Amino acid sequence: MQLLPILLAVPYIHLQIEVLRRPVEFAQYTSVRFAQTLLLAGLTPSVGSIGDAYDNALAETTIGLYKTECTRDGSPFRGGLVRTLADLEEITSAWVHWYNTARLMHRLGRRPPAEAEAGYYQQARDAA
Repeated sequence: MQLLPILLAVPYIHLQIEVLRRPVEFAQYTSVRFAQTLLLAGLTPSVGSIGDAYDNALAETTIGLYKTECTRDGSPFRGGLVRTLADLEEITSAWVHWYNTARLMHRLGRRPPAEAEAGYYQQARDAA
């Protein structure tokens, strides 16, 4: 199936013209350019099949955890109402610190990440 260019009305105040553009052209360029950039850096993309980005799922899950654990009423990270941006930044900072250092992770044997990391480096020192 061939994608034909479609006429899009693009308001250029100084030109007042309409532009012909393919709907997928820019997305394809970005995808190719992104893949080239990763390849040149020696990295592999963290995406699955076409149109399936695992990073999006991880980000959405983390945002959901943040909303549930940090910002909801009754959260242990909140000391009352969130009235200002500074209040939100303070509880967010506390949650991120807890999330990165103290939460129990199933895949780490129900240990906090900081404890698992310390154990990893201790094991590496003992093996050397």
